[in-house]
Amino acid sequence: MNTHFWSVVKRDIKIGWQGGSTSSMVVAFFIIVVTLFPLGVGPEQSVLARIAVGVIWVAALLACLLSLDRIFQADYEDGTLDQYALSRLPLELIVIGKSLAHWLTTSLPLILITPVLAVLLNMNDAALLPLIYAMLIGTPALSLIGTIGASLTVSLKRGGVLLSLLILPLYVPVLIFGVMAVDAGISGIGSNASLLFLAAVTLFSFAITPWVSAAALRLALD
Repeated sequence: MNTHFWSVVKRDIKIGWQGGSTSSMVVAFFIIVVTLFPLGVGPEQSVLARIAVGVIWVAALLACLLSLDRIFQADYEDGTLDQYALSRLPLELIVIGKSLAHWLTTSLPLILITPVLAVLLNMNDAALLPLIYAMLIGTPALSLIGTIGASLTVSLKRGGVLLSLLILPLYVPVLIFGVMAVDAGISGIGSNASLLFLAAVTLFSFAITPWVSAAALRLALD
């Protein structure tokens, strides 16, 4: 069973990084959105430093949202999802594997490139580590919540708009606590409380996503 699970993860990672892939476009989108802000608000360093954390988090949310429709859509269209449903591996584990692959090919590259963009936005040095910690803890929730939305809209034609409307409100707690964690770290009061809230959101998402997504996929395949 472990072999089948990791085969699903490796397959999705390989597809995610093929030439002209969604993952490379997500990274490019993230970089472009962040670099546009200094052009839009001006080069004033104090202004950039004040908005840097929010800009990076919002850009990460939008970049993650951009790639959600690929989690199940291609597999649904070519019949791979039917084979997954008939395989020995429970559909719940398939969901977890695809969520993990989505995080590895989407959110993790964004986290790795964040320090470079933080310099561009003149981010406070004290904010960088709390931001990285918050993104490492919070971005898995983005993939997990997004997986629920992708499974609910997998059988709909042009379901991307509906997917965005479903998922964006659910991303708000991650955005709020992610920014609060960094602000608390800068102020010196400690970001542990906000990071714990982020961890709670991620764990709750991990607890419900396999069951909700698997049920939605079974309904779409019937």
